[in-house]
Amino acid sequence: MNQNLTRRQLLAMVGAAGGATAIYQTGMAMGVMADTGAVARLDLKNVGASKKNVVVLGAGLSGLAVAYELERAGYDVSIIEASHRVGGRSLTLRSGDIVDEMGNRQVCEFDDHPEMFFNAGPARIPGHHRRVLNYCKELKVPLIIKGNFARNAWMQDNDHFDGKPVRVGHYVADARGFLSELLYKAIDLNRFDQPLSAEDRERLLQFATTFGDLRPGGSYAGSSRAGYDEGGFLRPAVSREPKSFEALLNSNFWRRMFDGSERPDWGDPLMEVDGGMDGIVKAFVREIASPIRTNAQVQSINLTSSGVDVVYNYKGAPQKISADYCFNCIPTHFMPGIPNNLPKDYREGLAALIPGNFMKIGLQMKKRFWEEEGIFGGATNTTQPINAIWYPSHGIHGDKGVVLGAYVLFDRVKEWDRLSPKERIRLAGECGDRIHEGYSGYIESGVSIPWGRMNHMMGCGTQWTDDVRERYFKLLQQPAGGRHFMIGDQISYHSSWQEGAFASAENALLELDQRVRAESSQTGMG
Repeated sequence: MNQNLTRRQLLAMVGAAGGATAIYQTGMAMGVMADTGAVARLDLKNVGASKKNVVVLGAGLSGLAVAYELERAGYDVSIIEASHRVGGRSLTLRSGDIVDEMGNRQVCEFDDHPEMFFNAGPARIPGHHRRVLNYCKELKVPLIIKGNFARNAWMQDNDHFDGKPVRVGHYVADARGFLSELLYKAIDLNRFDQPLSAEDRERLLQFATTFGDLRPGGSYAGSSRAGYDEGGFLRPAVSREPKSFEALLNSNFWRRMFDGSERPDWGDPLMEVDGGMDGIVKAFVREIASPIRTNAQVQSINLTSSGVDVVYNYKGAPQKISADYCFNCIPTHFMPGIPNNLPKDYREGLAALIPGNFMKIGLQMKKRFWEEEGIFGGATNTTQPINAIWYPSHGIHGDKGVVLGAYVLFDRVKEWDRLSPKERIRLAGECGDRIHEGYSGYIESGVSIPWGRMNHMMGCGTQWTDDVRERYFKLLQQPAGGRHFMIGDQISYHSSWQEGAFASAENALLELDQRVRAESSQTGMG
């Protein structure tokens, strides 16, 4: 092993294997990333008769949370959104909805039915994302359990196992069985630096036997945990033949998704909003009294001696709004193109952030064929360009269903960006055919959402290098000139997750509240 491996190199290796979430969790363990922390009690000071004015730029989740909390504390709030819709990347598509991709405007052609929807943005709520869950509880947003890991789903690798899909449970059972056999043999030969006591040795042997479902004597010859090829009820069960240990090691599944159900952000049970994740957005909008002006693009942001001036374009004409404070969740990569007088180092920090890129494809299937294969929720993973297929946890035993037909990350999105929406659906179907027989023939309609090409977004999440985070993160968490707050999951350690957006909003609100309380004490008010 390289003795001079840097933290950056290690996190890059972890990211290649497990993605952004794996980087986050590893960084937490190393002490180089901070948890979003416990939920603070947002007991904001009511500004009462002073009627302080706030302008919120962007009606994404962080902007909506800020507007909701400040209204309750007596602030006058104005909300400006560039898009035709609110919610930012919290997008649930249903019949007739528009996919506002640059040059490829799509209209969702799913059946007009409550079960036919697709979460094109956030789709999972982990149990430790306390802020999201608190808002769902407070706003009475109904949740259901989301099946994220299904042992009956598939893993498929073009270069291994003859390219044929293998049940996830089969792979996991065999991999752990053979690893446990190695452990058993090492214990039996006492190949440790320090001699084991007889008691320690016996306990480890029992652990290896149980963990890997080993035979007497410590060998692995298959396990019922891998599932049955046949029988088990009216006839004796016939267990699946184990894959060879060499074949398992040579495959890529253990590198990419073997631990998918054990990561904090992916581990069962996960939740989702009943009827679509945009239920959180709708709940905020119901509670917010302030008008939300959509199709309003910000033209400039300027700090003044007493507040912030924002000029935006609305119905072809410039409009100006002056406020005491500004909360801004515009994607940071747009900020260099918006004239402003923010401090030089603040602007440099915003310009240093790199937009992430994700793409999802939603496919309406005329038959829930996956349920006939024993799959109810969960995901199949593949080395093909689609990366994954997710199966819906709702609508079980219905006639139809919407599956996630591709979930592509970062550089792999580029090959999809060049395709038309119809070509993307066709490619997704061809990939699915290698996993499910007749897959492409079940597709009735589909939508593709490449976030790097979506108007007013042009990216999904934000990538921070170690150097940029060390230099600019704390700076961008603070209000520029004491008046302009940058918010959103982009200003958090948990980019691309709703919890990161709410954590950033919370941090900014508490900072504002501290300043307002300090001002009040100085003036002797309230």
